[in-house]
Amino acid sequence: MIKNILVLCTMVSISSSLMAVPNNNTVISSSPQGDQAGYSLGYLLGKNNADALQGINLDAFIQGLSSAAKGRQPALSEQEMMKVLDRYKKQSEAKELNALQRVSEKNNRESEQFLADNAKKTGVITTDTGLQYLVLNAGTGRSPSKDSTVTINYEGRLIDGTVFDSSIARQQPVTLKINEVITGLAQGLGTMKEGGKSRFFIPAKLGYGAIGAGDAIEPDSTLIFDVELIKVAE
Repeated sequence: MIKNILVLCTMVSISSSLMAVPNNNTVISSSPQGDQAGYSLGYLLGKNNADALQGINLDAFIQGLSSAAKGRQPALSEQEMMKVLDRYKKQSEAKELNALQRVSEKNNRESEQFLADNAKKTGVITTDTGLQYLVLNAGTGRSPSKDSTVTINYEGRLIDGTVFDSSIARQQPVTLKINEVITGLAQGLGTMKEGGKSRFFIPAKLGYGAIGAGDAIEPDSTLIFDVELIKVAE
């Protein structure tokens, strides 16, 4: 976040995009062009750096921006500014880390309970690694090896039912190498045969672990994949 703050004042393009800036302020809309340009530049800076500005005193930010633009002496020396920003960065990172830890702990608790309950359900098989799977339709074709290339249709979701990826919804099967997917899915595909359909319950340690994946998959999330194995190609 702090990197975005440090480069926040980099000039941005204000050509044709200015016309698209939403503006319901009648005072600005009827102001001289110079005022409109200043408002537009400020709006775009704020819009494009909204995350970086969270927690920042905007009045102080504008004061600093104005002082620098007018060549005034700063209220703090550059050395003091760097110390302040470094301290702010560390505090922000600590808050983000604490927030991630709370999310991770919550997901761990929910995942442990989910997998414990799921293991008791009829037809669910639990492997030595902790992977759980349910055969929805046993295939009759070839089984893939750990180095196979396969064509599959799949849907991935969280234990609360949130779908984070689906070739089924896109109506477009994908071809991939088993050794390039997450461990739990690779292990699950090894239990299948062509033409088969299975549901895999993948604990975080066999998925994306304590890191997660983007905004969709939080740290220590258990994943559920419905997979149809269409073809095995060696």
